[in-house]
Amino acid sequence: MATIENIEMNAPRNRLVGGMPKIGIRPTIDGRLGGVRESLEGQTMGLAKTVAEFLSRNLRHANGLPVECVIADTIGGVAEAARTAEKFAREGVGVSLTVTPCWCYGSETMDMDPHVPKAVWGFNGTERPGAVYLAAVLAGHNQKGLPAFSIYGRDVQDAGDGSIPPDVQEKLLQFAKAGLAVARMRGKSYLSLGGVSMGIAGSIVDQAFFESTLGMRVEAVDMSEFVRRIDEGIYDPEEFSRALAWAKENCREGRDHNPPEKQRSREQKDRDWEFVVKTTMIARDLMVGNPRLGELGYGEEALGHNAIAAGFQGQRQWTDHFPNGDFMEAMLNSSFDWNGIRQPYIVATENDCLNGVAMLFGHLLTGAAQIFADVRTYWSPAAVKRVTGHTLSGLAENGIIHLINSGAATLDATGQMTKEGQPAMKPFWEITPEDVAKSLSVTDWYPASVEYFRGGGFSSGFLTRGSMPATMSRINLVKGLGPVLQLVEGHTVDLPEDVYNALNERTDPTWPTHWFVPNLTGSGPFRDVYSVMANWGANHGAVSYGHIGADLIALAAILRIPVSMHNVPQERIFRPSAWAAFGAMDPQGADFRACANFGPLYGEY
Repeated sequence: MATIENIEMNAPRNRLVGGMPKIGIRPTIDGRLGGVRESLEGQTMGLAKTVAEFLSRNLRHANGLPVECVIADTIGGVAEAARTAEKFAREGVGVSLTVTPCWCYGSETMDMDPHVPKAVWGFNGTERPGAVYLAAVLAGHNQKGLPAFSIYGRDVQDAGDGSIPPDVQEKLLQFAKAGLAVARMRGKSYLSLGGVSMGIAGSIVDQAFFESTLGMRVEAVDMSEFVRRIDEGIYDPEEFSRALAWAKENCREGRDHNPPEKQRSREQKDRDWEFVVKTTMIARDLMVGNPRLGELGYGEEALGHNAIAAGFQGQRQWTDHFPNGDFMEAMLNSSFDWNGIRQPYIVATENDCLNGVAMLFGHLLTGAAQIFADVRTYWSPAAVKRVTGHTLSGLAENGIIHLINSGAATLDATGQMTKEGQPAMKPFWEITPEDVAKSLSVTDWYPASVEYFRGGGFSSGFLTRGSMPATMSRINLVKGLGPVLQLVEGHTVDLPEDVYNALNERTDPTWPTHWFVPNLTGSGPFRDVYSVMANWGANHGAVSYGHIGADLIALAAILRIPVSMHNVPQERIFRPSAWAAFGAMDPQGADFRACANFGPLYGEY
């Protein structure tokens, strides 16, 4: 097992420019003075405080910082709504949640900011018609083109009941997580390190999509910037020495699978290690800056590009000459490095920005690292039987999908971390030094296959443990339609070692492998495992720990991205109330029609 000495948990911090978005709680009230409003002030404000305490206790940002709530004064009319809007702008509120136990004046009290995700909880009680206000204000939201999520408890509560029912809790968390993810992306950058990799459409970075749909900007840096910074020493030399020593101690070099005549010398491999460690530091510095560079006299380079996500082109102009980016991408995407346990970065292989966006969605919703993988091969039960003699069983009985990519996947994906004794991928604030040691201990760093990577480098190799719930997702851009999201919930699975070896040796054995099985519904693209593979929209997929499909669907609805393919049960799906008006009997078609009608959140695409 790898030795991790003195590794520490880095304190949660905001490494990007701009404050963390807060949740604004808007307690609305019947504005009639002279007895009505006065009788409701305590109950209404109590409801707001209960919700704020619940959300603050149960949510964290992906960087580990606590989620803060800002409670407005009670809102009985338009003047108080305006004061609330002013307060929320001043306090950095990015998500709006209106709560009330009573009737209020809908269009006078509603939130009119078109860019802030919105929800309304109308208390289900018979003493006062909070649910009537909910219906009325949602009609106002829909009529004015400001979609809002409707939160309405299934069971009637007594007026003095200050608890939040479980079904309401679920909707509050689902909306808040999706809304905070949207707010966190706004104003941040996607950093394109290079250009288009080998004609992959996902690495054709569409700036209009980022600006109109995500509220982000795109920054572009030529890959030659890495060469400049290496040649001119624009990195922290002390950190480099420490990082290289850490890599030599903890990153076990695997067997060289290249033919003897094509293998790089020991001297070349040692230089490659130095090179890939430097590129890792440089990519991070390009994304978020590094104050240490300012101390060294590189003030401009110290600033970075305020990138919440990035992608590295690599192939082929880079990798035909320089060591590949696999170590860089794997370590940045992991929740730890030589500086300790910390929030993972989001870095897309081959600059596939659309897969990078799906990774970003998953990370912001869960706080955990994300897997970048090729959706490489569907293995039918018959094909596995023919090649290995093994009969697939259990979750794998209907076939498996081999997810594999050059060794750039997060090391969190080994599954060596555990939750309640089961393999897991955890937010960094839950990770222990033992988790790090186990993840490193099962990872080999193989000298890169020179058929793919003529410039050398190292690719991580490991096998993801089975039994992990997982969700694979992907954004695709379609001419005339725009962005669409597809997702599939399923599980990672284990295979007998001899079966794994037989299948893995048929492709590049130096890369990480994840055996994935989707949850089948018996219809459409989920009628069988083959159909899932056949309907996937690109060669890449982003894999997140857990079944987060419902959260992704809520997030997509806020951004007006229709979902073309999912296997999430209908009872878990939560979208703004307006979606029902576009065809309540046809939820998937309604999603497409609603997204087209309201258009991108931040403007025309």
